[in-house]
Parts: sequence; structure tokens; C-alpha cells
Amino acid sequence: MKIKEITSYLDSLVPLSLQESYDNVGLILGDPEQEVTSVLLTLDVTEEVIKEAITLNTGLVISHHPLIFGGLKSITGKTYTERTVLNAIRNNIAVYSAHTNLDNIIGGVNSRIAEKIGLQNTRILIPRKGELRKLATFVPRKEADKVRDAVFNAGAGHIGKYDRCSFNVSGYGSFRGGDDTKPYVGEKGKTHFEEEIRIETIYPKYLEKKILDALRDSHPYEEVAYDIYPLENVFENAGAGLFGEFGNPVSEIEFLKKLKDIFSVKILKHTALLGKNIRKTAICGGSGSYLLNEAIAAGADAFVSADFKYHQFFDAKNRILVADIGHYESEQFTLEIFSEILMKKFPKFAVRFSDVNTNPINYL
Repeated sequence: MKIKEITSYLDSLVPLSLQESYDNVGLILGDPEQEVTSVLLTLDVTEEVIKEAITLNTGLVISHHPLIFGGLKSITGKTYTERTVLNAIRNNIAVYSAHTNLDNIIGGVNSRIAEKIGLQNTRILIPRKGELRKLATFVPRKEADKVRDAVFNAGAGHIGKYDRCSFNVSGYGSFRGGDDTKPYVGEKGKTHFEEEIRIETIYPKYLEKKILDALRDSHPYEEVAYDIYPLENVFENAGAGLFGEFGNPVSEIEFLKKLKDIFSVKILKHTALLGKNIRKTAICGGSGSYLLNEAIAAGADAFVSADFKYHQFFDAKNRILVADIGHYESEQFTLEIFSEILMKKFPKFAVRFSDVNTNPINYL
């Protein structure tokens, strides 16, 4: 199978446009046309992981954390990143990463944490803005159902838990075809008025090409008239952190012990116990301390994340229980997500989990 078949599928489910500005996701190393027979899944790409890929004859490594975050001014082997890049290139091993784009979607890293600890009724803690657009197009009445179905099938029309959402209004469109036209209705050179339906529907901008292709393919006119409007509405299906609740409240100690067990945490850092049960919980895989105030504002009893600094624990201000479970520990189940995505589409393709523990933090 070609690498581009795998990466294109991943990109369609975990859009690159949903990454944060500092991130670097997608195919980072390798030829998209290269044939591979298996992939190796890992949280981080290290020298040991590339050696493992060489031993397993795996042509593609898929990771959560990107091998290259910023630009490399030289590749001489003086850093672990440079050495890893050199070894991957020498051995024709491609590297693909899905990082904050996988953090920012429903079904991604935070959803997996929520699933592991049993959170229900989850929603994005801070939905993204500027991700939605509105399409308005004009279709002959008898063709409206066909066009509407096409753009819906391409991903337009989702609002919350509803799909196939649109607004439709009747009117008359006018046009006159030039000498080189072949009008669907009317005659070239003559002004024609046609009863049309104005169809309006909403979509995330990362689906724009797919939706416009579907519009053009299904529309009967030679020249398709449409308008695109940027929206300030929040996109409820993408954003930072996750918020949910337990069906039955648990004590703080029970909650912390549960986290320690599920995530195999050797040392769990937390703020002072507040003497109340935990029902509503906010979570953020990886470095999520920047979301603490949002977790408090949402009414969470606890916030589960990682990489809190000493003084940031004071910011909890006895209003919320903060549990720092460790960066690696919070994201370790990302490999399960990759595997499930790939096996659903390519059930006979070899998907391997790396045996390398890439956690750089050790405990005595």
C-alpha cells in the first residue's frame, strides 16, 4: 500500500487544519508514493523507535508527538532529533504525526481519557472559533434534492447532534449564456429566468474542497453560482480539553486512586483535597495547565492533565482538585486510537505497537 493512501485517510479523519499554530503534523519524512507493508505506532519518534522500525522492516512510523517541531537549520547528527532524522532517511522510513489535531477532535486523545475513566455526556471544554463556513447555492427546483444530498454526503449540514441541516427559499435566477455556452435551461444569447431554490448549509472549512467538488459534480449548470460566508459560530466538535461527568459521584481519594491505576502512574501529583465528591471533571491530555481557569469556570470538581508547574498548583485556589498524571501517561492510549482508525479502513494491513518505552521521565 502506498503511504499516501494511509496518510490521506488519516488526514480526512484528523484534519491537519485543526493543529495549533506551533505544531507540525502530517507526513514529516518520506515519499508519499512509497509502498509499505506495515506501520509502527508510537507516542514519540526516537532513535530506538527508528531502529525498531528497521528491524521490523516497517516503512512508516506513525506518532503522536512530531519528530520535528520547528525548522532544522542543519542535519549533522549533533542532536537526537537530527540523528533520528538521518537514520530514518538512510533506511527509507517515513514518519507521520497527528498531535494537537488529534487532541482537538471528538474521538481523539481527550475522548479516550474520558472513556477510560468513565466520563459521560462529554463536550469540548473550549470549542474552536473561525472553523465554520456557510455555503449558499442556487439550484433549479427539480434538481434541489440531488444537490442537497450531495453536499450533505460530503459532510455539510451538521449542527450539534443534528445532520442534513439546511435553509431553503424559492426565487428566480436570471442569466444569459454567451456564444460558447450550452445552457441547461433557456437558450444562449437570450436572458432566461429560472425558478430556483437557494440552499444554505453550514460546514467546517477543512471539508470545503470536498463539499465544493460535490456541489459542482451534482449541479446541472455549466457555471455553478454559490457564495461562501465565514462564520464566528463556535465549532462544537473541535477544540481544547473535554468536560464530562460521572453517573455516580466518587470521593476524591477514590477518584485519585482510579487515575493512578488506569494510567499506571507511579507518582500522582495533586492539589489539596477539598472534602467533596467528584462528579464533573475536565480533562486535557498532555500539557493542559493553561486550561485551569476554563475548567473552574465550567464548574468542574476536578481537572486531570499534566505538566503543572509548582506555582500553577496555587492557581487552583481551593476551588478545584487538580490531578497531574504525567504527560506520557495521559497520552499513552493514543496508539489505540491510531490502531482502531487504521484497522477499520485497512483490516488486513499490519499495524504494530512499538515496544519502546519513549517516556523520558523515570521514577525512583
